[in-house]
Amino acid sequence: MIKLTRLDGEPFVLNADLIRYIERRPDTFIKLISGERLVVCETMEVVIERAVQYQQQKHFMPMPTASFTTATVPTPATN
Repeated sequence: MIKLTRLDGEPFVLNADLIRYIERRPDTFIKLISGERLVVCETMEVVIERAVQYQQQKHFMPMPTASFTTATVPTPATN
């Protein structure tokens, strides 16, 4: 997820996996895989940088490990 700003100054968070392409004309347009088009205050370079960082962090994030509880097994008493 990347934090961006709408032209009216309203911040929002975008799932960077949904980006199809980015255009600069002079505002920055983001076309999503759904066909929706967003216009943001950030430059194309900033959006690309954030999207790349997001992808890198996503792939380097450690996977959660399953927590196993070990049951205490009674041992037979030795006589």
